[in-house]
Order: sequence, then C-alpha cells, then structure tokens
Amino acid sequence: PGSVSAAFQEYLRHLGLQDFPCGLGSWNKSCLNAEPAGLEETVLPGEETPEVLLELLRDQHSPWALPHDCSPQDRLLREVAVLAPELLRSSRVFQVVKSLRILDKGVEEVDEGVLRFQQLEELILSANRISKVTSAHLPRALKVLELCCNAVHDLQDLCARPPPELQHLGLGYNRLCGPSQEKHFTVDFWPNLVSLDLSFNSLTDLQGLVSQLSTLQNLRILVLQGNPLALIPSYRGFLVDSLPKLSILDDIHIQPDERQQFHGLARQPELIRNEGRVVVSIGEMKGLPDPKAFQQLKVGSEGPVITYSYRVTYEF
Repeated sequence: PGSVSAAFQEYLRHLGLQDFPCGLGSWNKSCLNAEPAGLEETVLPGEETPEVLLELLRDQHSPWALPHDCSPQDRLLREVAVLAPELLRSSRVFQVVKSLRILDKGVEEVDEGVLRFQQLEELILSANRISKVTSAHLPRALKVLELCCNAVHDLQDLCARPPPELQHLGLGYNRLCGPSQEKHFTVDFWPNLVSLDLSFNSLTDLQGLVSQLSTLQNLRILVLQGNPLALIPSYRGFLVDSLPKLSILDDIHIQPDERQQFHGLARQPELIRNEGRVVVSIGEMKGLPDPKAFQQLKVGSEGPVITYSYRVTYEF
C-alpha cells in the first residue's frame, strides 16, 4: 500500500476482526440482539456472551489469544470487535483508534484519509518510504509523530500548519541537511514539543541549530548523535550550556556536575570550530604472527632474521 489509509485497511483485514471470537457472527450474543427490558436475556445454543468471548482473547493459553508482544492497538480493536462489533462495519472505527502504528509496510504518503482518525494522539510510521509529510493531513489532537527510518528531506510542508499539541517529533535516520531545514525547529512551529529526535541525518551547523532549539521552552529530550555536527569537539558541552532546561542529550542524562563543568561555554562561540575530530583506537589484532613468539637470536648468530611489518588503513 502506498498510503497510510490503504495500509490501515490491510492491517484490519489481517487482524481478523470478523472471525471468531470477534465480529457479528452467530457466536456473539450481541447487545444488538438483546431481549427487551424486563425480560431475561437468554443465550441460544452456539452463542456465547461477550464476557466469555473476551476471555478467549485475553487468556494466554487460548488459541485465539494475541501474541504477548502485540501492540495495545491490536488488543483494543480485537476487544472492540467483541463488545461493539457494529462499530467496525462503519466509519466509527476511526473514532476508536488513538494510537496507530504502521511499521515497514512500504508507505509513501501520509494521505488526507488520516484526518478520519479524529481522536488520534500517536502516529508511528517508522521504516517506510515517506519523503515528506503535509501537516494538513495530520489530526490536530496528535501528540506523538514518529517518522524514524524514512526518506524525509524537507520539512516545509510539515511545518505549514503542524499539530499544536505535538510533544514528540521523531525524525531520526532521514535525509535532513543544511540550514534550510534547521530553521524549522522553533517555538513558532512546535510550542509544546518535549522530545525531539534528529539523529543520523546530515545536519552540520551546530550554532545555527542551537539558536533555533533555544526557543523551545518545553524541550527536555534531544537526540542529535549521528550528525556531522556531533563530531565537533565541544559539541556536548556547548549544547548542555546553551539549553539549560534540557534533561537528556543523546540518551544520556545531564547531571548537575556536568552542567557546572560546561558553564559559560555557550558564551564562547569562538571555541566552536567547523571541524570534526575522530579518534580511532585498536584494541586487539588477531591472526597475525607475534614477533615475541620467535626465539631471540644469540649475539653473533649467523641464522636468518625474520621481521614483520604491517600497514593499517581506514575507510570513512
């Protein structure tokens, strides 16, 4: 499927929401077929109460139980298919979903159909083929947008009218580069952003990016590792001192003594040089003759002398 909507429909089909013990089959004593008020509800042969059907879904020993590592979204839809199966035969199914996870399904487009998920708070589309996202296609209630491992290279459409309540934006392992993209990370676009992942892109302007990030007053978690700018020797210290409200940088908690250590570095931009430092250390080399293993020749010996030399090359 090329769009999020198409991938969601395919996902529903694979989830088996119309098959026992879910769905509106003859096995379900649905509330739609309940007896009139004042009469005892009877369960005909071949029917089960919703409570019994739910137990078949939840009991880990049941052949209809979901795998233990399934998402909360899977469990929710399966249980809705028991308690209110009529919802899944109408557009009301979109009102049930608050978290939508579509991973590695070849999705290329966040289409307008996503707006049907009016209650959607979490949209995770990692490991797909998305190159850009149009903000007009995102529900306004969205709080989490994860686009890790895609092909996003331009944020202009995403920042045209982004969801105002967004708290986490994940753009790790994409194709962002240059000042033209760094300018989009300001409070004007993300007033409530708490967590931002920009790891493993091609961002190079540390000072320019920090000047934008400093406007995000709610930002507490930042991931920038894997970008060329992370190779600058004073990279971490400059960020720690420039963003005093930051709690976690590159998955490492910022301790008070570390903040004190780098105090004042933000006021010395001349220390930030546009050059990287790479340290390579060799821990151990295997499969090579060890010169120490050979018997030392006695002084004056006429025996042959064997020497070894090695050249080590690196490719970056």
